[in-house]
Amino acid sequence: MTLTEPVAAPTDPPGTSRRRPDLVVAALSLGLAVLVTAGLWADPNHRTIKVNSSDQALFEWLLAFGAHALTHAENPLFTHLMNVPDGVNLAVNTSITVYAVLFAPLTLLAGPQWSFVVILTLNLAATAFAWYLLLSRAFRLPVLAAAVGGLFCGFAPGMVSHANAHLNWTAGWLVPLVVWRVFALREPGRWRRNGLILGVLVAVAFSIAAEGLFFTALACGVFLGVWAFSRRAEARAALPTFVRGLAVTAGAAVLLLSYPLWLHFFGPQRFHGTGFDPKVHNEDLAAFAAFPERSLAGIAGFGTGLAPNPTEENSFFGLPLLALVVVCFVLLWRRTAPRLARSGPRSAATRPDRAGLGGPARAERAQSNTDAGRRAVLRALAVTAGVFFVLSLGPELKVDERLTGVPLPYAALGGLPVFNAALPARLALVVMPLIGLVLAYGLAALGPRPAPAWLGAFAVALLPLVPVPLHTSEYEPVPRFITSGTWREYVQDGGVLAPVPPTSDVLPDGQRWQTYALAHGQGEFRIPAGFFLGPGGPDGKGRIGPVPRPSADLLFEVARTGVVPPITDADRAAAREDLRYWGAEAVVLADRVHGAKFPAHPEALLRATTELLGPPQRVDDVWLWRV
Repeated sequence: MTLTEPVAAPTDPPGTSRRRPDLVVAALSLGLAVLVTAGLWADPNHRTIKVNSSDQALFEWLLAFGAHALTHAENPLFTHLMNVPDGVNLAVNTSITVYAVLFAPLTLLAGPQWSFVVILTLNLAATAFAWYLLLSRAFRLPVLAAAVGGLFCGFAPGMVSHANAHLNWTAGWLVPLVVWRVFALREPGRWRRNGLILGVLVAVAFSIAAEGLFFTALACGVFLGVWAFSRRAEARAALPTFVRGLAVTAGAAVLLLSYPLWLHFFGPQRFHGTGFDPKVHNEDLAAFAAFPERSLAGIAGFGTGLAPNPTEENSFFGLPLLALVVVCFVLLWRRTAPRLARSGPRSAATRPDRAGLGGPARAERAQSNTDAGRRAVLRALAVTAGVFFVLSLGPELKVDERLTGVPLPYAALGGLPVFNAALPARLALVVMPLIGLVLAYGLAALGPRPAPAWLGAFAVALLPLVPVPLHTSEYEPVPRFITSGTWREYVQDGGVLAPVPPTSDVLPDGQRWQTYALAHGQGEFRIPAGFFLGPGGPDGKGRIGPVPRPSADLLFEVARTGVVPPITDADRAAAREDLRYWGAEAVVLADRVHGAKFPAHPEALLRATTELLGPPQRVDDVWLWRV
């Protein structure tokens, strides 16, 4: 397989030291990552991602719970701390167990907020640097080309968009490592070692970003299938070693993931399919040529609202970049055209002599074979990008926010296992590194000193996409009732504290309080509801949070609207029944309530809860109802 050979591109001169360029690229990667997350670094304990504070609260809870589970020998993949009495299956959620364990010392020492911002920043920097290493080491591209390709992959619009609190999707450094080890499976005599390394990587990737691992496996399958069809003889020769290595990979991954996989597919509180509408979470065709919000082009006024939300700008490459990619691909394709077609009839000097000793002819055949291999790689890159481009459009074509009624291939896949738990729009993230590869190969093919016109074209295409800092805001503080440990006077260890309003993805305070208690060694209190994915959605699919209960619905609407409806005896009876169902010992309302998507209304919540449960008592800085 010739992917590890540059596509008609020179390498750095022999003997060139890589140490200094590596340090420069690492510094650039880290600098850009800090720039993107600068708003959080200003005050990690109190700042939050403005457009996605709910996901940040969830990941901070996962980090705190993981550290707590590690130090208390509890199951890190299932918990009864949320969603009492049923609990939450974290194996079907994004448990980030590996991160929770590795960063447990920082979480316990400084708090999960610090672990969150450190992981988010390192994710972005490591993604760019890992792609650079793959391009410069495995694919042997020159430093400049590898750096441009790596930095693009690390800070492309999709990566910056998911930096809005997605610790799973920003862990893009896993992708080049997995790809690197997949290609290494064909190395003769090393299939056991390579298979074992890849198996461990697969287990790590499953823990951190299972959906991303699924997409990576699909992309590798499409690429290798297209390449093998073009290079059948070479593929047949490599197949036995590759299959042996792949078998070792599967064995190692299944051994390491046996319990998480059982929980995922057969454990309690499992679900199959997320319930998200694929016609909402599909990529808009116009989005591929649009500019992202958090970029130089975006702050200059060229951003659009074509994404379903600010965390899902999965394409948004901009028209100049798309044009440059096409030009680079054509350049590479032409440079790998058959030699006879490019050079015309061979001269007498290059024809084989009658004794069969024609060195020039053999050299020409070898070069033609190399060119054919490079063209097979380009063909596989193009087909893979095309497949994921089409699939990312979802089951029905959407153009400029309008569904057109045109059916697309994803309609036949969306109901299949695993596909039904993925969002089609995110398949566009696979196109991102393929564009980075074409850019890197194209720049390398231009030689060590590209013409000014080419440098200008790269600048016009890439400068508008340079990222700018994410929007951040200030969290409502965790109440002193929690931080001082006063809660332990009203709720026994392991008892149930019911926050008002009940915790959800858009009202995450109860989960934030629990995060503080776990990270600071105060003990455990359980909460009703919570922000998680669980069963109970339409058609047997999953949903965010538990199946609602009457009092939870009522208080949610009060928090959202600020309007207190007439409270009836039936409402009071339903609230008492809900508290019995949860086993609540105390109901707590803070003076300030964080709303992730809308301003909450604590004054209205106080009136509504008093109507439901009677007068509260004032404890520290909260209102409390004993149950």
